Formats: sequence, C-alpha cells, structure tokens
Amino acid sequence: MDTLRNGARVILSLALTILLPAGAGAQLVSLRSVPVASGDQFFLFPSERQAMGGVSIALRDRLLDPFSNPATGSRLETGYFFASPTYYGITNENGSGRTLPVGGLFVSDAWFGGVAFSLQQLKAGEADEPIALPVFEEPPPWLSSPVPIWTNRPLSQESANNLYAFGLLGRKLGRGDLSIGGSLFWAGLDALDGVEHLYSGSQAIEQDGHIVDVRFGLVGDWEDDRSLELVLVHNRIDMSHEVSYVDWFTPPNRDWPVPYLRVDKNLDQTNTWGVHGTYVHPLRESGWKIGGLFTANRKTHPKIPNYEIQNIPRDPGDTWAYNLGVGVSRAAGPATVGFDVVLEPIWSETWQEAEDTIPAFGGGVILPGKKTIENEFVFTNAFARMGFGLENDRGGVQAGVVAHSISYELEQYDNVVRSRRDQNEDWVEWTFSWGGVLRLPEIELRYLGRVTSGTGRPGVNWSPGFQMDAPAADALSQGNFILAPSGPLTLQDASVHTHQLSIVIPLR
Repeated sequence: MDTLRNGARVILSLALTILLPAGAGAQLVSLRSVPVASGDQFFLFPSERQAMGGVSIALRDRLLDPFSNPATGSRLETGYFFASPTYYGITNENGSGRTLPVGGLFVSDAWFGGVAFSLQQLKAGEADEPIALPVFEEPPPWLSSPVPIWTNRPLSQESANNLYAFGLLGRKLGRGDLSIGGSLFWAGLDALDGVEHLYSGSQAIEQDGHIVDVRFGLVGDWEDDRSLELVLVHNRIDMSHEVSYVDWFTPPNRDWPVPYLRVDKNLDQTNTWGVHGTYVHPLRESGWKIGGLFTANRKTHPKIPNYEIQNIPRDPGDTWAYNLGVGVSRAAGPATVGFDVVLEPIWSETWQEAEDTIPAFGGGVILPGKKTIENEFVFTNAFARMGFGLENDRGGVQAGVVAHSISYELEQYDNVVRSRRDQNEDWVEWTFSWGGVLRLPEIELRYLGRVTSGTGRPGVNWSPGFQMDAPAADALSQGNFILAPSGPLTLQDASVHTHQLSIVIPLR
C-alpha cells in the first residue's frame, strides 16, 4: 500500500462489485484493478450468512441462495415475505445510498417461485461548484454549441434513483432429489455508484442504462446430506455517460482565455457468460462438511468509456476469469462455524484500434482497425472468509471477516512507437461484519453491519513534482470498468459502512 501512495502505479481495469451481494455473486467474477471504495449498491436481498463474512461454500443460506441459484428455492420448507431496508455510506463525504427491497418467495408441493422489487436513491459525493460559462454570439469554429453551465449544482447531480426487479420460477423433479429453476434480474439505472469520480475535472455527468442477468440452475440434494449445484448465467451491462467539461480558449478579439462547455458521450458495455458449480459432502457424523466450487466467466467489453484517469480511449477487451475454492463448516448445537478459501486467476486483454492509417516508428504503417496498443494482464487474486454464529430458537449473534488479496502483472505494447513496459500491482481489502437475529412467533428480524477498508479514491500522480487527484470508484459488483491510467496512482483512504435490517415473515 505504501508503494501505491508513492505513485508507482499503472493499472488496466476496475470493476463494480458483482451484480448481487457477495454470497449471491460467486457466479460472476469481479475485475478489480483499483482499490476503490465503491459502496454496496447491489446489496439488495436478506441473508442468513452475510454477517458471518458471507461464508457460503459449505454452508447454506436459506434466504439468499434462491437469488443466486434459482433452483435452491426447492429447499424452502415454507415461503416468506421480506423487506430489507439498507443504508451505506463512504467516509470523507464520498457518497451514500439508501435502498428499500421488498418481495417474497412461494413454495408448493412441486413448484416454487418468487418476486422482488427495490427502489434506491444514491447520493453523490461532495464536488466542486461548477463554473458559470458565457454564451458566445459567434462561437469559434471548433466550438459547435457553447452553452452556460449552471452556477448551482442541479438535483440530477446531487442524487439518482434506480429501480430493480427480480423473478424466479422452478420445479422439483421426480422424488424431489433434483430441482431446476430460472431467474431474471433487471436494473434500470440512473447512476452507478462512483462513476462520477472516474471523470476527473468534469462539471456534470448524466448516466443512463440497464443491467440484465439471466440464470438457469440445477440442484441435487440427497438423503446422506450430499448436494450438488450448477448454474448457467448470462449478464449484460449497457450504460451511457454524457460528461460535461470546461475547456478554455482565447477568442480572436480577446487577449485572455475564456471557458466553454464540451460534452463527451461514452458507452460502457460488458457481456458475461458464466458457469458455476458447487459440491458439498458431509464428513461422517462429526457435524463437519467440506465443499468445493468452480466458476468460469467469459467477458467481452465491446465499449469502454474514455475515463480521464486512463490514457487509452475507448479500447475494447476480452477477459477469462475463474474461481477455484474449498470450504468447511461445522454445526454443533447452537454454534456454527465456516471457512472459505478461494483462488481467482484472471487473464484480461484490452487494446486500442487505429481509426486512420498511422505511421509507425522506424517505418511501416498501422492500418485502420489494427491494434495500436495492447495490454495483457494476469491476475492472481485470492480471498479467505471465516465466520461464527451462535443461535437458538429465539435468536442469536454472528460475526465474520473477509480478506481479499488482489495482485496482477501488466505487459503493455505500444505498436506505434514499438515500445514495451511492465507493471506489478497488489493490495488487500478487508471486510469485517457482524449481526444478530431475533425470532418472534410470526416474524424474524435480522440486522447486518459491515465495514470495508483497504480501499479509497485513487488518483493519478502525473510527475514527481506535481500531483493531480483523479478519483476513481466501483462496481458491479457486479459490471466492469476497463481503463488504463495515464500516470502512477495515488490513494485517498476511504471505507464503506453498511447497515441492513431484514424483516422476514414466514408464510405458514
């Protein structure tokens, strides 16, 4: 981390947190090449194990599992309604979010299903007041539409509203040992948390887009407590960013520069195909279980925004990402304990394509459509989770911790000047969680709190003697931001604090 602060950084890509909360998102591998404080925008559903660090390989989560693998809805003995109001805030006035999810899961002898809806408000972080610009009667030739910028920050830049919808349907097969299910998740987004910090020096950012996530699951549960889960997932992110900047020029009839407004439109698109499998096996009658998981993602990035923190505009890319993990758990009386260890190798490549014929250094040319710059990344990530719970029929408490290590090597080739450079990056992000449950005769109340540190708002150190902050931020979790910074990175520390209260009403 000291190296990061000192500025020896060049990075390719960063991503949002995965589409669903940590325990529900193993099917989507997140790209993170910046230790960014992104918030818990997609923390939408109730959970039994999130307060235990999200331990999930060898432990079931009755509430959250159906939103991850729709076929696991067959494990519910009874349906339930829920509401899970959630709040998160990022320190140093870097933004916050409020979400109200409501929904329910329903079961019959053979069929099961569910629906959920969420309304969310995101509040942007503190920003500099925009500059008031003049309107020119005769604009210069290179200025097509000069307009004034508001002198006060408008409401659309203070906050944004997002809508989420989820539905699943499944059926038990044969004697009920096997179940299948499908789910659809849709998000209509006015904003993704943190995007406003990716465009350093911008006056305004208008975001618009959506996320679509489709899953098909298969579950096998046998009498000896063995289980197998398989999931196929397709996820599409399609966002647009209209970004306003203040540029300066000197009119022919003046001796000093004046500002004018420039508007850039950027597209952010990522398509993911994935497969995920988990197998859990009991260890005799000791109460211990052991499980393993495998996840494979193929990501394509047709359009990548031209973030101010990068030096390669709108370069597409491809990614292969994997999870290989093992977990153990034990339930003994009121106590439950679990541990997960996961390796996360990722190979990613992005490039810039020539729009016109470009002369290359030393002779020759690069034709339109050919690669001018190539970035090859090898990630060797890993994370460990552990959690403990103590519960009885009336309630209980839980606690957990997650350590997420991110490390990668970059090789960048510039085919125009025929040069090559290498870069290595690594850091660790920590998440501490806690919670409790209170069971009443007709209702179940759950509280979850967690804090993530080791993250912040990265910037760019342009030279040894001059530093310019260029904050960057998350995501998707569940979507992916692919970018190459234009200089070594710095880090302004920030942490994310999240609180969720879940009200679960069983349908008896």
